Amino acid sequence: MRQAGLLAAAAHYALDNNLALLKNDHKRAKEIAIAIAAVAPKVINPDHVETNEPEQVEEQEHVLYVQKEPMICKFEKRKGKPTTIIEGYEGSDEDFKVLAKEIKTKLSVGGTFKDDSIIIQGDYRDKIMAILKEKGFKTKRVGG
Repeated sequence: MRQAGLLAAAAHYALDNNLALLKNDHKRAKEIAIAIAAVAPKVINPDHVETNEPEQVEEQEHVLYVQKEPMICKFEKRKGKPTTIIEGYEGSDEDFKVLAKEIKTKLSVGGTFKDDSIIIQGDYRDKIMAILKEKGFKTKRVGG
């Protein structure tokens, strides 16, 4: 796994520090295509030169439906392991899945979305309730 980490670090560095160089490379590729087209027009069409230049994508923040009824945050042991279960969301399943992903990412834990509930590995009721309250949800602690 050490080699994968080194490769990932190199890729991360390249993305952080070499995007400006990549744009120059794409500009030079276009200039070369124009020069070749001037000498041999049947060989290449500069208007159809494709590059892998990154496109600017604007991400829009997903707005979750905030309900009036509280969401239930409870603790259970499943197969001897602690789990936190969040239930009672009235919005769409897609919104609930987005919320599940955000919680798992913020807590750096595993979990799943199943049967209209989010199941998180471990007892994280207090942290999850704080995250939900921060987003504007009402929560209710059940059990323990």
